[in-house]
Amino acid sequence: MNFKQMEGSKSGFLSKENYIFLFSALAVVYIAGLFIPLMENDAAQFSVMALRMHQLNDYVNLVKGTEEYLDKPHMHFWLAAFSYKVFGVHDWAYRIPALLFTVLGAFSTFGLGKLLYNKEVGRLAALIFVSAQAIILANHDVRTDAVLTGATVFAIWQFAAYIRHRKASNIILGAAGMAVAFSTKGQIAVFVAGIAILCDLIYTRKWKVLWSWKVIAGIITFFAFSAPMLYAYYLQFDLHPEKFVNGKYGNSGVWFILWRQSFERLAGERGMQENSDFFFFHHSFIWAFLPWSLITFAAIFNGVKRLIKAKFQYKNDLDFLTLGGFIIAFHVFSLASFKLPHYINILFPLAAVITAQYLYRLFETAQDGIARIVLIAQYVVVGACVLLLILLNIWAFPIDNIFLGIVYVLLLGLVLYLTFARKALYQKIILMSAWLIILVNFMLNTNFYPKLLEYQGGSEIAEMAKDKNIDPESIYILEGRWSRSLNFYLQQETPSLSLEEVRIRTDHDKDLWIFGYNKQKQMLEEAGIKFKEELTTMHFMCQR
Repeated sequence: MNFKQMEGSKSGFLSKENYIFLFSALAVVYIAGLFIPLMENDAAQFSVMALRMHQLNDYVNLVKGTEEYLDKPHMHFWLAAFSYKVFGVHDWAYRIPALLFTVLGAFSTFGLGKLLYNKEVGRLAALIFVSAQAIILANHDVRTDAVLTGATVFAIWQFAAYIRHRKASNIILGAAGMAVAFSTKGQIAVFVAGIAILCDLIYTRKWKVLWSWKVIAGIITFFAFSAPMLYAYYLQFDLHPEKFVNGKYGNSGVWFILWRQSFERLAGERGMQENSDFFFFHHSFIWAFLPWSLITFAAIFNGVKRLIKAKFQYKNDLDFLTLGGFIIAFHVFSLASFKLPHYINILFPLAAVITAQYLYRLFETAQDGIARIVLIAQYVVVGACVLLLILLNIWAFPIDNIFLGIVYVLLLGLVLYLTFARKALYQKIILMSAWLIILVNFMLNTNFYPKLLEYQGGSEIAEMAKDKNIDPESIYILEGRWSRSLNFYLQQETPSLSLEEVRIRTDHDKDLWIFGYNKQKQMLEEAGIKFKEELTTMHFMCQR
């Protein structure tokens, strides 16, 4: 059965008006997330590294605190520094590139779904992508993953279009997108895009597309767009073998990014926390791809079953690009010794297309019995999420804004209405799930996270210092106990003093402020160093 022929053959799936309302509401959620204080560690750390670039006009050297940084490549930091230059140094300005690349990722996911199936699958895939929990999270707790994901799915879409249409523009755009992704986080982008496209070539048997001058043009484009990052690495590390970085001398930045980086993470080298749990990403995916993750598991099972039944023969209503790309990459990641949940974000566009085509196929083939089982699973998701919202926003951090409280009640009422109302089966599954995640993240972004981050000491102390008009240049940290959020909101790399240096300076400086935690305060007291005034706040690590 050909999805492209079936498009528009039935009504009652999801109207354009529904898409407009959903994307508009999600835009509000994303915009609300722009103004949350930056969280430690990575988001605050990366924002300060980009701030250093901006303040010193040094776009070659990556520096973390006082140390040379050889891990993530330059693109994320360049984009953030450029955003500071355009908009000024603000936490929301740091997040703008992530938001723009998420928009690119949504558009590319739509394009990929439309290319492989039809426009309806593309629309739903884009909706699923931007409403996935970890994608929303990645736009306020901004690391490198939003830029990486958007650029990678753009590359996959363009390469897949080249395989089908053989246009030079597609392979050149794809190569440029992959170069941006590679310059953001390294080989993982090339691996994911490469696996997906290899799976597509194996399934479609269109190997002849590789024997063309256009492929050579694509390779040249990839290295041309990667050249600024490679050259910056060459200047910072290859020309300076005397630098002691990552525990050794003689580092080659170019060799590191072209070969060593991902293997270090796979092996858990350089003191990276080892996580040998093979199923870590499997259970992380359940929350990270909410509210769609349970449907995705069913979609993957169904897709594999249909491929086996078809004996891997090509069919228009099947694709191996998303299914094979997702399964293979996901399980290769699971073999790594170093794992964090956001490492699988790059696969979410593929998961979105897999899920969208599954729901659309259930609809078009009138498999209402299976769809009712899917609906029951989504009832469980709704119940669990609403219960968690009550715990977080009523018990842990009570709502104290009347206007926001009214909005929360209205959104909750809409979710409950969609849960219990008699509506078309497939509309109910999609609308209930999407509005649920809108409710969840609007409450998180406007109530939970702002209140949680009142317990992040660095950003809170920076705000207190501004209120008291304390000169940031008079603030130091004790014994290298860094706070990246303090540095960002003071807009400086706060210098460190030893205990002896503090003792000497207290005899000469009239205005000396020391930032520290309980341990540092105890060190000062035991050394007999007295302080005239104290600014205090509670501090807890708000994330891992």
